[in-house]
Amino acid sequence: MEPINTELVVVGAGPGGYTAAFYAADKGKQVILVERDARLGGVCLNRGCIPSKAYLHAAKLISEARESGAWGVHFDPPKINLDTMRAWKESILDRLAQGIGGLARKRNVQIIHGRGYFEDSQTLRVETEAGQRFIRYQQAIIAVGSKPAMPKAFDLGNPRIMTSNDALELEEIPKDLLIIGGGYIGMELGTMYAALGSKVVVVEAMDSILSGADPDLVSPVLQYAAKAFREMRVKTKVLEMATSGRQIRVVLETAGVAKEELYDRVLVCVGRAPAGEDLGLENTRAVKDERGFIKVNEKQQTADPPIYAIGDIVGGAMLAHKATKEARIAVEVLTGEASVFEDIVIPAVVFTDPEVAWCGLTEAEAKHKGRQVAVAKFPWSASGRALSFGRTDGLTKLIIEPESERILGVGISGSGAGELISEGVFAIEMGATAKDLAESMHPHPTLSETLMECAEVFYGSSTHAWARKKSESDGP
Repeated sequence: MEPINTELVVVGAGPGGYTAAFYAADKGKQVILVERDARLGGVCLNRGCIPSKAYLHAAKLISEARESGAWGVHFDPPKINLDTMRAWKESILDRLAQGIGGLARKRNVQIIHGRGYFEDSQTLRVETEAGQRFIRYQQAIIAVGSKPAMPKAFDLGNPRIMTSNDALELEEIPKDLLIIGGGYIGMELGTMYAALGSKVVVVEAMDSILSGADPDLVSPVLQYAAKAFREMRVKTKVLEMATSGRQIRVVLETAGVAKEELYDRVLVCVGRAPAGEDLGLENTRAVKDERGFIKVNEKQQTADPPIYAIGDIVGGAMLAHKATKEARIAVEVLTGEASVFEDIVIPAVVFTDPEVAWCGLTEAEAKHKGRQVAVAKFPWSASGRALSFGRTDGLTKLIIEPESERILGVGISGSGAGELISEGVFAIEMGATAKDLAESMHPHPTLSETLMECAEVFYGSSTHAWARKKSESDGP
């Protein structure tokens, strides 16, 4: 079969890959998008962001139904039909994937399903169900993503030891579930399974969960976990795992004391690894680091000029929105524009109960760097909107540069924090000051006005929260 010639080939059709393909097509490039899965959308759509949020929505409904008795509204205990839940989740994924396919057709982006393998710096071999196809390209963007990390010591070949991929298939609701890892994936899935009825134990080797977030933002999540989970253990190591009949025997060590326990299932959430094996990069000049991530510069260029890489495969924050931003930068560079991934504010959102979101400089980072900052906090217990739906466990905080009063960071913990953090991203990107935010009218009663009032706290003038008034001695 004759090779196909194209200007650009994109390998991987996740959020980064299809964004790159569509953006390049919008700029007039001839594009082929290669995806090994039958359904477009990558890990985020099929095995990550979207299915987890669908299940977390169901979990939220269950939790709210249980709590609504305090408001005088009573429901019967929920009945869970796993087959229906899985079908509902799959319908969401199918609809989104079909939408991506439709957008590709409108842009004349050719989609080839199969595994891509680089024969050299300008040839990609694609293993399809119909056989091999060869693509000769002028430029390529690699966006093959990542996969759940599974340490060899935990990989017993037992389906009762799950990765996040397995957990989102929702085969059953285990009575006793151990989650190894208190990062965002472990805590989100713990929230989901606890609401569905599992007795969840989360263990984390570090001294705190949700590394990267400030402790005061994590505190409401720990309070929720104390009620919803059977147990939450930090500074705890897994020494050994073994199959024991229809359960998994686990030896855990906390404070030097080892303890043996049995679980129906174990969910391993200890990070993600690059999915760049069997890609043929050794046939190009592109280089990987010691962990398997592809090395790129600030323009998303690899060491091989025709080849770019974006998203999880290049490391850093493994977030879909980071991948989409990198996709746009790569396309702009390869089409001759001046563009770099530099000083870009990347928001992080953890969809626990409550949600945690932050962007820019955190208080912990400022302390670690020895940077002097002012911190303003507004408790949601002072928010009429939060009181109206019984979620006063939230907090909004601003990290402010004292001299210029410029906003350097924003952190939010509370219901819907992920929907609020974008205002913080915009404020930091635009170089807004606390005064800019304080003087921007926010509608009442909303959660968004906690950002405005948090800025007012900085000046000691918040209507709904008392704070020491900012004096002349405090600086400008």
